[in-house]
Amino acid sequence: MNLKSLRVFVHVMEEGTLVRAAGKLNLSQPAASRLLQILEQEFGCALFYRDRKRLVPTPEGELFYPEAVRILSSIDDVPGFFKQMKTDAVVPLRIICHPRIVNGLVLPAMAKLNAAQPGLRTKLEIHPRRDLGRRIMHDLFDIGVSTLPLPVENLSPQILRSAELHVVLPKRHKLARKRFLTPKDVADQPYVALDQHTVIRRIVDQELAKVGERLEVTHEVSAGAAAYRLVNYGLGFTFADPVALDPEFLDAVAVVPWRPVMKVEFGFFVSSTSRSHDALLPFVECLKEICEERLTAAGSKR
Repeated sequence: MNLKSLRVFVHVMEEGTLVRAAGKLNLSQPAASRLLQILEQEFGCALFYRDRKRLVPTPEGELFYPEAVRILSSIDDVPGFFKQMKTDAVVPLRIICHPRIVNGLVLPAMAKLNAAQPGLRTKLEIHPRRDLGRRIMHDLFDIGVSTLPLPVENLSPQILRSAELHVVLPKRHKLARKRFLTPKDVADQPYVALDQHTVIRRIVDQELAKVGERLEVTHEVSAGAAAYRLVNYGLGFTFADPVALDPEFLDAVAVVPWRPVMKVEFGFFVSSTSRSHDALLPFVECLKEICEERLTAAGSKR
């Protein structure tokens, strides 16, 4: 198999055009096109439809993409593997996750694990949820932590916990002392919404639609941390759960239960090809303990 052809294929899939893919690989467009044709001839099937100047992946191309990414990732990791062997380095626990759960769940769990196993090495990669699926395909991790469902279909995650969504308000807001809030309570309040690529936004929109309600968005952001800061600055309310809410904001904002109940699930998944790291199961236990601590603390504050 021609590795250059394989790289052209993967870059076209990721960049969307042959021009951008060729630029990334420092190739001329004709050279990149020829390498792509070589790959298709080698496999005996078309990986793209030619639509004027556009390349549209065929079903075969879509199916082959994850495998191509895995092959290239494995090859690219070979130098690092031998370097590690030569230095006899301790293998780090490789963790991937998306930004929403870093501060509230993943970092506290890493700190708890380090306290139990001093000297343990870890490597944490944080990717936006929309890019997490691509990173999962690279399979260069030991464990991933995410809200569910996962952005890919070829993994079977295990559930850590589910948590109810709450309304996050400025500490001194007039609604902050209510036992719970409903759509009617916040209808006239500015809503700081997460964008439609996020799990939380989809849950909120779907659950509101079930009861014939909707909320007018005033401010829209792509990250929970930005939403929490805007709430802290007094720009409105947002939705969060006690597990993912940044600990630094817990004393600065009010967190009020929401009715009807809306829940988000947290889970973890492990690499399907890597050998299980010795610290994997202890880290999972730390994740579970942090979830339990955060949910218990949220319940005691009401």
